[in-house]
Amino acid sequence: MDNDSELVHAAQNGDQRAFAQLVEKYEARVYNLARKMMRDPQDAEDVLQETFISVFRHLKDFQGDASFSTWLYRIATNASLMKLRGRKTPPLSLDAPVEMDDAGALPREIVDWGITPEEALLSGEVRAQMDAAVDALPESLRAVFVLRDIEGLSVQETADVLSISVPNVKTRLHRARLMLRENLSEYFKRAK
Repeated sequence: MDNDSELVHAAQNGDQRAFAQLVEKYEARVYNLARKMMRDPQDAEDVLQETFISVFRHLKDFQGDASFSTWLYRIATNASLMKLRGRKTPPLSLDAPVEMDDAGALPREIVDWGITPEEALLSGEVRAQMDAAVDALPESLRAVFVLRDIEGLSVQETADVLSISVPNVKTRLHRARLMLRENLSEYFKRAK
């Protein structure tokens, strides 16, 4: 059995092998999503377990209105967000100047990166900078960015997973990309 709907139907009827196949098929994707959102491998493993425990408990309630993967991503995203809510950080304003320890406040500036994004992503150092910049995003923006730009979900699928409107997905994605550009601009400015 390869088809999700066949596997889900079999698992709903008590076929443990079908459920194991669903877990095997999606565990890496769920872990990667949780890892990007949680910023911590141990927390991501916790979210992975919580997600599949929840799927197991509620699989009989799955109606198939959305695809199984969308339903699964929603559960994983909600588990990640619930875990993150315990460690709230204040949101970053895009309009506020950057506070520097010794230089006071500096206006935010956007710097030309000088190399194509493809060339930059080939560099391990740049990849680490990108990961750190994604980790620094507020959870609501990070969730949209990870689902849309990293996991490749459509705007509609991202909206379904997060239970928000399509315009809200677009707004959050735009804000996330602006914050990433700003956070990475300083790095590329120094790299020149």
